[in-house]
Amino acid sequence: MMETLLLKANEQEDVQRAGEILRRGGIVAIPTETVYGLAADATSGQAVSKIFEAKGRPQDNPLIVHIASLEDLPPLVEQVPPMAEKLAQSFWPGPLTMVFRKSPRVPQEITAGLETVAIRMPQHPAARDVIRAAGVPLAAPSANRSGKPSPTTAHHVMEDMKGRIEAVLDGGECSVGVESTVVDMTGEVPRILRPGAITQKQLKRVLGKNVEIDEAVFHEVAPGQPVRSPGMKYRHYAPKAPVLLFVGAPDVTARAIEQEMQPHDAVLCFDEYHDFYDDEKGPVRTYGPSCDKQAQGQQLFAALRDLDDTSCQRILAQAPRPFGEGLAVSNRIHKAAGFQVVHPVKFQVVGITGTSGSGKSSVGACLQQMGWQIIDADQVYHQLLKLDRNLTRTVLNQFPAVAGPDGNVDRKALSRIVFEDRMELRRLNAITHPAVKREIRRRIRVLTSQGCRRIGLDVPLLYESGLDHVCDFVIGVVAPEPALTERIVRRDGISPEQARIRLASQPDRQFYEALCDILIENDGDEEALFRNLKESLPQMEEETGKK
Repeated sequence: MMETLLLKANEQEDVQRAGEILRRGGIVAIPTETVYGLAADATSGQAVSKIFEAKGRPQDNPLIVHIASLEDLPPLVEQVPPMAEKLAQSFWPGPLTMVFRKSPRVPQEITAGLETVAIRMPQHPAARDVIRAAGVPLAAPSANRSGKPSPTTAHHVMEDMKGRIEAVLDGGECSVGVESTVVDMTGEVPRILRPGAITQKQLKRVLGKNVEIDEAVFHEVAPGQPVRSPGMKYRHYAPKAPVLLFVGAPDVTARAIEQEMQPHDAVLCFDEYHDFYDDEKGPVRTYGPSCDKQAQGQQLFAALRDLDDTSCQRILAQAPRPFGEGLAVSNRIHKAAGFQVVHPVKFQVVGITGTSGSGKSSVGACLQQMGWQIIDADQVYHQLLKLDRNLTRTVLNQFPAVAGPDGNVDRKALSRIVFEDRMELRRLNAITHPAVKREIRRRIRVLTSQGCRRIGLDVPLLYESGLDHVCDFVIGVVAPEPALTERIVRRDGISPEQARIRLASQPDRQFYEALCDILIENDGDEEALFRNLKESLPQMEEETGKK
């Protein structure tokens, strides 16, 4: 067993030492923004073979070549297509890998016998410094034993590779946490072979054309089937204990896991559900909030590795929503589970949210045309103010100035108060949200008991009320500010100034871009809105398992 040096990425002397080890055919684990990579000279078949030996990696699983500059690319490939140039200009350095037809300089050991090669330029400065210090491109799969969760810290690498490689270069915790997006650029239509932090939507925006997602992202690859990218084959990213994955709305999967849990089981859940479980029954680990895809990517592999340190015999895990960056996390945890999944219910709930005037009701109407049943939270709220005397009394006790002559709540007077004072709005929401949430849950139960399988929730304050937890996915509706103001004025008969005050009390566009699974731009063209929504739905239904 060899000695494994622990070097520091912020020490130039250590970076040069790592380069020397690589030049003489050794292996060094290096930090990247995605995960730590197990690097060797990509131009030497003999050096690359050591990677497979150290990892215990099957020889038919291709590797990614890492470069430090665009000038390093042409010698490695037959040609660089114009589309690839556009993507490189937009996303390199960064977590994007592109597959090209290889040049003779690339040894067969890297490509698993394929005529293509996967290449990326990492964003982490230490990774590019090491490539420059080595003077050659580097082949670098994740620096873990084959099949185990990928390493996002130098400590993880040492756990797996101490005594098997020459050195580990410690560059701190990886900022992205899941492997790069891999896109096949050898065909007419770019194809995502492995999802990552660079999303299908981002790629489409740069290229101005369709980008397909390979079926292997959603399903297990058949035995013996050749693959064009790392991460498409075998049981990847897996802890020691088998993983059973629960797919659906977070509240639904949390309850299903609680019912399923047996002695010696562990739970992997979202942050907000940690206290939902009795940790005396088994270890409970979290990997970020249910709506925070970035945090899930950063924490998933560390959480799986942490569970390896327990004595659990099975891991029951909540599945993330597979949209945008979340598709990468969903792909990794599905592979960790060997695609062994449970769908606790046979219906879907979609949340529809956005600011006043964005066009949520228009999206709801489109969904109704497609066979969805819509529950409007505003209507529920207004009905409760009339019919729920306990709620009415509580509101009037807190806001006596809004009492109408009939003893009911004057909604216009209440709106003026709360939209002009955020503290008052929060006070009202603390009263009304629990009541509205209970009633919407009741209506969902009624609809599903009647055989309804597709339910839409039109809820302006979806995340603030916690109703996002009952949704399989969430559609955010956005529109330009002038259009929002104009629509509110026309709809509610208030002044532009009052409309702007109302909008100022609500979340901005960035809020919905960050949290929602699908973002729909509503410019007022109803036909375009229906078309955009319909184009999005097939993909959403496929990704959520076609329940």
